[in-house]
Amino acid sequence: MSLRVEAAHKVFRARRGARVVALDGVDIEAKSGELLVIVGPSGSGKSTLLRAVAGLEALDGGRVVIDDRDVTHLPAGRRDVAMVFQEAALFPHLGVAANIGIGERARGSRRRDVEARVGEVARLLDIEDLLPRMPSELSGGERQRVALARAMIRSPRVCLLDEPLASVDAELRLRMRGEIRTVQRSLGVPMVHVTHDQVEAMAMGDRVAVLGAGRVLQCDTPADLYARPATTAVARMFGPLPMNLLPAVDGVVVGVRPERVRVCRTEDGAGRGGSVVAVEPAGEDCLVRVLPDEASGDLLARLPWADAPHVGERVAVAWRAEDEHRFDATTGKRR
Repeated sequence: MSLRVEAAHKVFRARRGARVVALDGVDIEAKSGELLVIVGPSGSGKSTLLRAVAGLEALDGGRVVIDDRDVTHLPAGRRDVAMVFQEAALFPHLGVAANIGIGERARGSRRRDVEARVGEVARLLDIEDLLPRMPSELSGGERQRVALARAMIRSPRVCLLDEPLASVDAELRLRMRGEIRTVQRSLGVPMVHVTHDQVEAMAMGDRVAVLGAGRVLQCDTPADLYARPATTAVARMFGPLPMNLLPAVDGVVVGVRPERVRVCRTEDGAGRGGSVVAVEPAGEDCLVRVLPDEASGDLLARLPWADAPHVGERVAVAWRAEDEHRFDATTGKRR
């Protein structure tokens, strides 16, 4: 099983006839058993792309191909695609078991077969105890598990997730990441997961496609995206923290990850002198913002609390040459 989107274009008409390009020649591929994560800022085209694959949005150009079959002009109901939205959208008058099985019943499956499939997918997602309940009795995370079960019960050829973890708390989000991966591996189908959460993208994706302004800026493994961003846009967008990008010198922009920046007392070593303008907590570490004397913008460093300077303190910032990333100042492309 596989999914390909080829040269996808989508334009929306805004007020007064203005054109908004949502997708501008997007090419992506998700292979059998692969979890592809789509990440990018608001307005980058993530949800539009997902809706186009599902058949909920018609493309102005390009193709959607599932298992080497062109489904671009097929209605949503004939694509054999399951989709989970940010909101669970359960039927409030039906119990959990009925919500999970409603699609199978609508397709004419026998009651006994539907009940067996509901039990099977409920065991997989560890929600068997929820089956007798009503949606009003569930927490937000429980509703999302039920919505995921409703999508999984049909054994789709492709599964699409549109920020399903955005509205659940941090502890449950961490647990559900693992559960989604378990379900995806058991089904062996291509899964495309849209999120704005960089950490979630790095934790879940076999590969990650970074979108910006309706285009795929880079598609790679999380490790390679972090270690070798193809452009300054990807460097800013992808990672737990945005990369520091120094003003261009001789046509080159130098980038360095906050985790690689060293901050020391000015008298303790060489480096760029500057003043500490903010110290922010980040769990066991802290984020230190330094305004260098000769730069127009600040530099961000991630340090252990034991090494944290004070706001207003004079410091020096430095990093190893091998930790630098170099980009063309005009094109933004990696050198």
